[in-house]
Amino acid sequence: MPLPPVVYEDETMLVFDKPSGMLVAPDRWDKSRENLMALVHAKFGHGVANVHRLDADTSGLLLCAKTKVALDFLSGQFQSKTVRKLYHALVVVLPVEEAMKVVTPVRDELGGLPANFTVELALGPDEQNPGRMRVFKKRGGKPSLTEFAVVERFGRYALLECRPLTGRTHQLRVHLAAAGAPILNDPFYGVPEIKLLLSDLKRGYKGREDEKPLLDRLALHASGLTLVHPETREPVTLQAPWPREFEVALKQLRKYGSAQRPGRRRPGN
Repeated sequence: MPLPPVVYEDETMLVFDKPSGMLVAPDRWDKSRENLMALVHAKFGHGVANVHRLDADTSGLLLCAKTKVALDFLSGQFQSKTVRKLYHALVVVLPVEEAMKVVTPVRDELGGLPANFTVELALGPDEQNPGRMRVFKKRGGKPSLTEFAVVERFGRYALLECRPLTGRTHQLRVHLAAAGAPILNDPFYGVPEIKLLLSDLKRGYKGREDEKPLLDRLALHASGLTLVHPETREPVTLQAPWPREFEVALKQLRKYGSAQRPGRRRPGN
């Protein structure tokens, strides 16, 4: 597998647009699986280190440091929670009766997602399901906070901006599932039987009988990072364009999915 596209590079930082399905670091159980950092070290040497991580199934920005000084400076910003992170997620807004089965469904007076909402729920490892996280209602878990904003609505689907203010494992995925709006194609916390099919959107669909989903990967993309540059000490905003499969799915949703747009624009556009 080749290295993913580089979206930014200078003497201190190297930033990739990681595709969905690629591990960032070696797998805990299967060390033979290909991962991004092994490819980076093969090309750039072991002096380059990743500053943070993304889930294998999440695409988007992955920041690396080229020097130890830069690594310490950038890592400090993540630890102090001063890095501004922006994700985009395509979610399935569950019916009210289904949403009531989750931890704390978020709904407006019409039963849909509010234009802006916040989820603050403690998260920790799920002892019953290794590798997954769960909400802790009382004791246990670590404080976790995410701000969400609806960018576009498409009937049962919605495109959200997600701004995590903490950095827990699977935070966005668990928070959205708890809000009754799990991320499309999330095998851990979503509704696997829900597929985004053109035949469900387009009246009179006359496509193939063995129809494939418009999007068949976790619908979560790390779109933006704003941080202080380790050398210039000036703010820098890094951006990763939406993957092609995201664009294709959104094009069909906008055409056939009863889009209702609140008038927001994607940052940087």
